[in-house]
Amino acid sequence: MGTSPWTETSAQPVSPRRRGAVLERAILDAALEQLSTVGWNALTMEGVAAGAQTGKAAVYRRWPSKEDLVADALQAGLPRFDVAPDLGSVREDLLVLCRQARDALYSRPGFALRSVIHECDTVQAERFHGVIFDGVVEPIIKLLHQVINRGIERGEVRADAANGYVFDAVPAMMMYRSKMCGSEWKDPDIVEMIDQLMMPLLRPERG
Repeated sequence: MGTSPWTETSAQPVSPRRRGAVLERAILDAALEQLSTVGWNALTMEGVAAGAQTGKAAVYRRWPSKEDLVADALQAGLPRFDVAPDLGSVREDLLVLCRQARDALYSRPGFALRSVIHECDTVQAERFHGVIFDGVVEPIIKLLHQVINRGIERGEVRADAANGYVFDAVPAMMMYRSKMCGSEWKDPDIVEMIDQLMMPLLRPERG
């Protein structure tokens, strides 16, 4: 006589236990998700553990503090800026590079980064200065070096434009406008910044 389907207990699928790098990746992804949805102030280690479907102890074993976890999550998640655009025109190269920076700011790691920038107090912000500079600012400046130096070689850019103030202009403007003005840096805004700020800074003087 068979067992009645009304009395039979259905087996529940059991998720395989994750360890090592797989579990760490899940925790870091959950931290980025929390940051991009609830922000820095509302992020908790308990919420990250729940998002990663693991225990709170597994999070604390690897990261003793919220600051440590978020710093590693940002470092692991931020997009890489490795190759400078080379379209034969410094203006077009700058437009592409700025769009890449904008897309990074509005990616999930970018939203997470901006929640940290906007919500952290001064002491907390110091903890993330290196992450922000090494992961975002310095790579963009490095690519700006390449774009502007190629422009100098082509005669599009004045020779003394390859200086720290010029290289800082794009990331400084984008970070400032994003933080202080809530700018989303749509394409027309990027074009306006390049045409009204960067190109006048870069053009050779006409004798």
